[in-house]
Formats: sequence, structure tokens, C-alpha cells
Amino acid sequence: MRIERIEPSKHKKDRVLVFLEGGELLKITENELLRYDLRPDGELTAELLEEIKKSAAVSEMKARGARLTGSRMLSKKQVVEHLTRRGGDREAAEDTALWLEDLGAVDEAAYGLAIVRHYGAAGYGAGRVRQELSRRGVPRELWEELLLQLPPAEEAVECFVQSKCKGKQPDKERLRKLSAALQRRGFSWQEIEPVFRRLEAEALENETLE
Repeated sequence: MRIERIEPSKHKKDRVLVFLEGGELLKITENELLRYDLRPDGELTAELLEEIKKSAAVSEMKARGARLTGSRMLSKKQVVEHLTRRGGDREAAEDTALWLEDLGAVDEAAYGLAIVRHYGAAGYGAGRVRQELSRRGVPRELWEELLLQLPPAEEAVECFVQSKCKGKQPDKERLRKLSAALQRRGFSWQEIEPVFRRLEAEALENETLE
């Protein structure tokens, strides 16, 4: 099949349009243009045309992956989900995610640390942070080390209670509601109980003094 002409795309950066005899249009990247030394009036066999199409699909997916990770942090799982959302080849998407990791564009440990620090600073406990790490595809083998970066649970619980009570001594009903709220935020009862026991002891002491 003869190549009639080759033009850069007017609408998409780094895309090259190869016009073939019979009206077929081949969309490739500069990578394929150079790799296969494509020129006007050149001839393509059916096998070579298919090979170029496959190479162009891989190049396009890598370009999409690079654009994705150039603007935000993502896990490999999220990269694959984005690249396959509209029917992209899953194996090619997984290869692209690994390629991006090799380049340093995907760093799951750094991404996980950013998640932990964000939710820790917002006053969430380890349970909620684990949910976020899982939802975002951060590998489970990184979790325990990452969770060490959370503020001490007792300190976080104390801070939450103080922010809600604004210096007032909470009664039992108020403590019950605060406990439920803390558990929704990812704290276990084992983490909540020491703070509440101290608050209850302080309340009892104040009543005695009165």
C-alpha cells in the first residue's frame, strides 16, 4: 500500500497523519515515523501496516499515561483504570503503568505518604486511612510503614474532642456521640477509650470538688 502524503496533526500535538492510497488514514506518533522511516510514496505491506498500527497504539497509550501522571499523583492501579476506561487494552495499560513507574512518574510510596499525611492532618484515624489507601490502589505491602507517619491516635482523638467541646466538659451523652463520630473517622474503640476514661475521671473529680 502506497503512502500518498504525511502531515502533522493540526488538532493533536505529537500526532502524525499518514494518508494512504484508497483513502485510509493512519494516525501515528513521531516515534513510528522515525522508527519505520515512513516517507511519501513509500510502500507498506499489510504486515508492516499492522505492526505500525500496534506500535502507534502503544505510543499513544504511553503519551496518555504521561499526561495523566504529569498533572497528579496516581498509583499503577489508577493509571490502568484511567487508560482502560474507554476500552483501552488492559495488558498495554499495565505495561504503560510499569513503564511510568520505571521513569519515576509513578511513585506509590510517595503517593501513599501524601495520602497518609493529608488524612492524618485532617484528623482521621488509621481505619479511614487504610480505606483511602485501598481505594486509591496503593499496594498493601506499603501500608504499615506508611501508617507510622500518622499522628499518635490518642493525640488525634484528644484534639478532635477538644475541637468539638470547645473547653466544655462533655457529659456521657456527648461522649457517646463523639465516640460514634470518631469511629466513623477511622479510630478504634481501643484508641478512643483512654481519652474518654480520662475525661470521665476529670468530670467526676470536678463534681466532687463542687
